[in-house]
Amino acid sequence: MKTVRDLDIAGKRLLIRVDFNVPMDEEGRITDDIRVRTALPTLEYALQQGARVILCSHLGRPGGERVARYSLAPVAVHLAGLIGRPVKMAPDCVGPDVESIVGAMQDGDVVLLENLRYHAEEKKNDPDFAKRLASLAEVFINDAFAVSHRAHASVVAVPEQFADKAAGFLLQKELDYFHRCLDEPVRPLAAIVGGAKVSSKLGALENMLAKVDRLLIGGAMANTFLKSQGLDVGASRVEDDRLAAAEQLLHQAREKGVQVYLPVDVIAADRFSPDAVSKQVTV
Repeated sequence: MKTVRDLDIAGKRLLIRVDFNVPMDEEGRITDDIRVRTALPTLEYALQQGARVILCSHLGRPGGERVARYSLAPVAVHLAGLIGRPVKMAPDCVGPDVESIVGAMQDGDVVLLENLRYHAEEKKNDPDFAKRLASLAEVFINDAFAVSHRAHASVVAVPEQFADKAAGFLLQKELDYFHRCLDEPVRPLAAIVGGAKVSSKLGALENMLAKVDRLLIGGAMANTFLKSQGLDVGASRVEDDRLAAAEQLLHQAREKGVQVYLPVDVIAADRFSPDAVSKQVTV
């Protein structure tokens, strides 16, 4: 796999797709910066090489509109503190103002583009949007493992515009880890899968059945599996249109001899609120 280390990036504008989709409190303070910190090795290497770094990311689900609480501005401030140098916050991710800021960059400068998902074209993998975004740089680096499965412009259409492109160190690390686990696993091999949606992970789950001995399913997506087995999950998040698919996956697992573990107890509350009355109950 070609990585950023294999490219000549000195003095060049690098567009690095990072995953700065960090949790924030109501005051806009970052409550967990692990996703920012794991992007530092690639960023710091690029700066050491004298590159001009342009970072792009999404944050939350603003629905293709400018929603203030989903601005990446607080991330720019936090990142500047981590790397000990200024991080210029762009007012958008494309457009004349962004082009002006990028055009004035010097070697070692860092610019963070505003939330990609302020533009609906990002999630639509729009080719025109991708060309505008790609025009900002000479080299593309993907260091956003967590979103690399998505058919979004910054992941698919944008890198197609570049002759010089490579993986960042985080992406390389994650892929190397997966290759070691899946190609030469130590048995028994267990996979722990969470998140909100079954729909976005169904293909991966089906593929895992051929690789793993045990599959542990948690997070909100477990609700869909529990409901598919006839259990009442109340008002919890469920993908009702995926109940049959969830039941089918459990059937396939039994046929392949894969043990599937679903939650045996949960926290139940009387409403969705930080001050809700809650208790632990057995499923």
